[in-house]
Amino acid sequence: MAFDDPEAIRELFSPFGSVSVRRMFGGHGVFADGMMFALEQDGELFLKADDLTIPKLAAENSEPFVYRARGREIALSYWKLPERLYDEADEFAAFAREAYGAARRAAGNKPKQTRKAGTKKAPKPEPQEIRGKKIKPR
Repeated sequence: MAFDDPEAIRELFSPFGSVSVRRMFGGHGVFADGMMFALEQDGELFLKADDLTIPKLAAENSEPFVYRARGREIALSYWKLPERLYDEADEFAAFAREAYGAARRAAGNKPKQTRKAGTKKAPKPEPQEIRGKKIKPR
């Protein structure tokens, strides 16, 4: 089944809830609450996956999204939507919710930039005077 039209994608995801669809990478990204959790490429849909959801997708004979770049294949953490789910709205919504959860977990696992323990912010330099005028540091 080919879903390369943003309106068709939004309609398919309606049992899950409201989504936005944005053109990207020659396909479409599917977002909920500003978080991308699915993508469409060449009419095929792929759901965000992680260690918790991959076993279920693999049991459905799903495969990861793979693209070629610079002569090598690169697999992303998105797995093909099982074909049977296009016709089973409730199960599709459950898989979509799990994909959204995987996206949230992935966003929460990104390293945050923090200062090393024991370090402090550098103090702001004081304005300097040149010929009687205060000059703010840049």
